[in-house]
Amino acid sequence: MAWNVPGGSGGDKDPWGQRRKPGQAPDLDQIVRNIQQRLSGLFGGRRGGGGGARGFGIGLILLVIVGVWLLSGIYIVQQGERGVVLRFGEKHRVTDAGLRWHFPYPIEWVEKVNVEKVSTIEIGYRSNPRTGGRSKVPKEALMLTEDENIIDVEFAVQYKIKDAGDFLFNVRDPEVTIAAATESAVRESVGKSTLDFALTEGREQLAQNARELLQQILDRYESGIDILAVETQRAQPPDEVKPAFDDAVKAREDEQRLKNEAEAYANDVIPRARGAAARLIQEAEGYKASVIARAEGDARRFTQIATEYVKAPAVTRERLYIETMEQVLSNSTKVFVDQKTGNLLYLPIDRLAPRGDGATAAMPTPPTSEADSGAAGRDAAAARGRADARRRGGG
Repeated sequence: MAWNVPGGSGGDKDPWGQRRKPGQAPDLDQIVRNIQQRLSGLFGGRRGGGGGARGFGIGLILLVIVGVWLLSGIYIVQQGERGVVLRFGEKHRVTDAGLRWHFPYPIEWVEKVNVEKVSTIEIGYRSNPRTGGRSKVPKEALMLTEDENIIDVEFAVQYKIKDAGDFLFNVRDPEVTIAAATESAVRESVGKSTLDFALTEGREQLAQNARELLQQILDRYESGIDILAVETQRAQPPDEVKPAFDDAVKAREDEQRLKNEAEAYANDVIPRARGAAARLIQEAEGYKASVIARAEGDARRFTQIATEYVKAPAVTRERLYIETMEQVLSNSTKVFVDQKTGNLLYLPIDRLAPRGDGATAAMPTPPTSEADSGAAGRDAAAARGRADARRRGGG
């Protein structure tokens, strides 16, 4: 019966069934002993065998403790991470993403490393994410070029972890190591280049050379770090001499602009000249072909005339004479009249009249009317008839 139950037959007993005298306070030592006995009975022991029950309870407690200790070895490796299991402080194995188990501490413990995260280290400057500004670090940014000029260079290095074990055990402070190696690689690359090359077309080449050299250094250290990119943020002369270098850069830009304009002019003139040259060559070829064809025609005509001359020399001579005189007289402004033609005189007025420009025509125009053409034809026919009659009479 509980202590707060008033009256009844159990009013003079304590919660464990022990009688107490009226007005007597409960005995605390007795209460503790009663609690121990009840616990011993709870673990299966009898009142007479208290030692065995106590041992069984302790064993069960130890078993629960061991189970909890073994369960503490369960761990989860997230996607993109690697778990490095250390056995007594020495690297034992590397586990991938998933639910894993290892012997609990202090036998084994796990160090998790994110191998997919891309980190950035700044060389020559520092960014302030809260304000969005940046501050210069002159001792890192100022470098000496091959031609003994000082240049202000700022780089950003992006890297990620490719071997979690090497990253944990071979490098004490990865960021400090990468920063020092990057500065060394960049100084070597800049030291092998001139100032003009580093300020103009050589910026990408400098970054590529620095990345390759930095990766070689970190591989020799066995750092387990993969350099993704080395980006040139800024490359300029120091602030003290920047105006002079700006003038030099502007002069180089003007030089390049003038070269481009000259090349554009050359690209415009040269094709036109080549086209004109090709046209002249084609005209010359056409003239050559024309002259050759005319010469060949004249040669064939002369051969045919020579053949006919052998057959009839007198007739051929007369024929050649008449044709020659007809060609000569047709180009002359004078009029030749044969006294034997009779009373009808034909004068080609169109050939005797001056041209519209007031000058005497050196090349008379052919007859324009049918009457003129017929008269000229009749004169030529009469001349040929008289020549034939003379040949016959002479024969």
